[in-house]
Amino acid sequence: MRIYGVDFTSAPRQRKPIAVAVAEARDEQLLVSEIEELVDFPAFERLLQRPGPWVGGFDFPFGLSREAVTDLGWPLEWSPLMSHFRSLDRVAFKRTLDEYRQTRPAGSRYASRAGDTASGAHPSVKLVNPPVGFMFFEGAPRLAAAGVNVPGLRTTRETRVALEAYPGFFVRRQLGILASYKSDRVLHHTPARRRVREEILAALQKGLLLGVKVRLIGDVERRVIEDGSGDSIDAVICAAQAHWGWVRRESNYGLPPTLDPLEGWIVTA
Repeated sequence: MRIYGVDFTSAPRQRKPIAVAVAEARDEQLLVSEIEELVDFPAFERLLQRPGPWVGGFDFPFGLSREAVTDLGWPLEWSPLMSHFRSLDRVAFKRTLDEYRQTRPAGSRYASRAGDTASGAHPSVKLVNPPVGFMFFEGAPRLAAAGVNVPGLRTTRETRVALEAYPGFFVRRQLGILASYKSDRVLHHTPARRRVREEILAALQKGLLLGVKVRLIGDVERRVIEDGSGDSIDAVICAAQAHWGWVRRESNYGLPPTLDPLEGWIVTA
């Protein structure tokens, strides 16, 4: 089975592309053969249209909290909600969330999804540090437009399957690593961060991501270790999380049966 792990950005470009780990799942082993770089959204849209079967782990929120969507009067079903966002631009989206945030009590400015709380992810309405709200805005509607199968949100018979992934859950919650391993600033590409990436990769190779053993082919291992941005290793983690879901495809890819069909869930959480 072809597996993709996608470390997403809400503003892809040459200096900050979308990183895609290309892999094959073989029982409990994941063979990663390549890290692709997508420098714009058309390239990402072409990835989504690659013929199936494949399962992708995508590092961006697939949904918003039901509380926020209800408060803002937006559609309460996932597909109509995605259509709504395709009619908005980023300026209007940001203005709406900025105004909404100011109506909420101090200490609870951001309405979180249940999956955010379970995984330690940032609320999907957050627009800075990191801008996961913009990642949702640019990513999720494109999934919907591509017609892929999104288990729990829009389940279809399509063989292109998208699962929401989150590398931070594996690193912080499952490995217990709190030290930084990445930075978008070259000045912060330190030996200490490189050692943490080596530790994370060793855990992946040992199968510490819930039994998925990762094997990197060719020069992929060197690239993953040397990429100080962390995008390459995050893409590999997303692929491993997607593999874990694929192994559990007969039980809705390991997603909880009680997940909210508007909010979605992070695979493995």
